[in-house]
Amino acid sequence: MGAQLRVYKRRIRSVTATKKITKAMEMIAASRVVKAQRKVAASTPYATELTRAVMAVANGSNVKHPLTTEAENPTRAAVLLLTSDRGLAGAFNSNAIKAAEQLTARLEREGKQVVTYIVGRRGIAHYKFREREVVESFTGFTDEPTYADAKKVAAPLIKAIETPDSEGGVDELYMVYTEFVSMMTQTAVETRLLPLNVEEVAEEAAPKGEILPLYDFEPSAEDVLDALLPRYVESRIYNAMLQSAASKHAATRRAMKSATDNAGELINTLSRLANAARQAEITQEISEIVGGASALADATAGSDR
Repeated sequence: MGAQLRVYKRRIRSVTATKKITKAMEMIAASRVVKAQRKVAASTPYATELTRAVMAVANGSNVKHPLTTEAENPTRAAVLLLTSDRGLAGAFNSNAIKAAEQLTARLEREGKQVVTYIVGRRGIAHYKFREREVVESFTGFTDEPTYADAKKVAAPLIKAIETPDSEGGVDELYMVYTEFVSMMTQTAVETRLLPLNVEEVAEEAAPKGEILPLYDFEPSAEDVLDALLPRYVESRIYNAMLQSAASKHAATRRAMKSATDNAGELINTLSRLANAARQAEITQEISEIVGGASALADATAGSDR
């Protein structure tokens, strides 16, 4: 019985140590998600005004630009998947990967060849394990992405869509990331970045019937598109990276809180079992003492006779 009690105590110590770790990780994730939310809010005005400017150029000129013109028969599409470098975030990465695979399957059914770009070690490991080709991958900044990181990710994608299909380019660019809705809700979403969908951009740039500002194009609309559209892609990718980071931290916080609560429940259960084992051990010792005393009394009484 003493051995069983020692096992329970050892397990209680182990689970208590784990609970301290998960509680610390929960608090760290909670502080990081607040910072990430602030960065998302700070990046919104720039992205909004840049979207307005791109929309003005797209609507106010007849220039055919590779970043705004639909291909007559698109045959190749690029998919950018945003995941995290670390796990312990529940279904955060698996949901994004699942959304990317569904998008890839849909594009392939449309007869398009899909090339994949991935941000985050978790997504890279998933594709590598399944021996799927990845054109380029990026790691090391998913928890706290910067605009420089977004530019690094966007550069090969912009180059790919400006390159003809015959030379390894693509006709369309899609992105899959996790949208931060609230601390309790994060949703894996897909969006097409290029070619520019004028109707979607118009809705984002001027919601609820707002009037877009007027712009003069200098030196020309084509030069303005050459300058603005890469910035537009970079800002969209940066915003998506920030939302993914906030979503990951929120998912980690939720997962670690669940782990901490489960550890507390397990400690209570083990404590009850340890108490029961201790009581059984004490009861057995008392029974042995009483039995020994009774046997000693019977032996003494027999010798007196």
